[in-house]
Amino acid sequence: MFVPDFYREPGSSWMVDLLRGNPLALAVSNGGTDDGPFATHLPVIFDPETSAEWSGDLRGATLLGHMNRANPHWAALDDGGVLLLTFTGPHSYVSPTIYRKTLAAPTWNFTAVHVRGTVRKIETTEETLGVVQSTVRAFEGAFGDGWDMTESLGYFRKIVPAVGAFRFTVTGAEGMFKLSQEQPGEVRARVRESFGQSGCAHKRQTAELMSRLP
Repeated sequence: MFVPDFYREPGSSWMVDLLRGNPLALAVSNGGTDDGPFATHLPVIFDPETSAEWSGDLRGATLLGHMNRANPHWAALDDGGVLLLTFTGPHSYVSPTIYRKTLAAPTWNFTAVHVRGTVRKIETTEETLGVVQSTVRAFEGAFGDGWDMTESLGYFRKIVPAVGAFRFTVTGAEGMFKLSQEQPGEVRARVRESFGQSGCAHKRQTAELMSRLP
């Protein structure tokens, strides 16, 4: 991903926050001339058993994901092969009317992180079940009401054979946080104010990120 210097993450936690807040990733890998490339939307979490201390580009971090084994993408994944995970955060169209100046052009403010790494397929039932359980815990804790999965574990075991779980080791990542940094301060403030007052959740979330800029 091409990232101009002024759109790079302002702080080391920005990429981690985007991944945690927008966990539905697009997994992309090469295929043959007849069937590739492959792209699959899937939930991805940080491995809860690894340390939370990572370098600025997430190098060495471990992520967990899973997809349907019937998906041709699963069969095409090579154990130890390369995979790209893309995460999209808050974004919105910016109208020149917000700028209140002539010689302006529309644009799109957006946030995204591309994570490169290697895949290790998980083959055992117990480990696959563990990934499913860890995923439930991550999302119930952050987005749900604390649903207790205990009574559903028997059902989980019935469907786990159809689940393709994997462990993903990050080799590098790039974040794009395009939030009107190229504009003068007063123009950026107008964009932030306009987005913050919008009824659109994407705009309000983008405004919140803009308010965190140095």
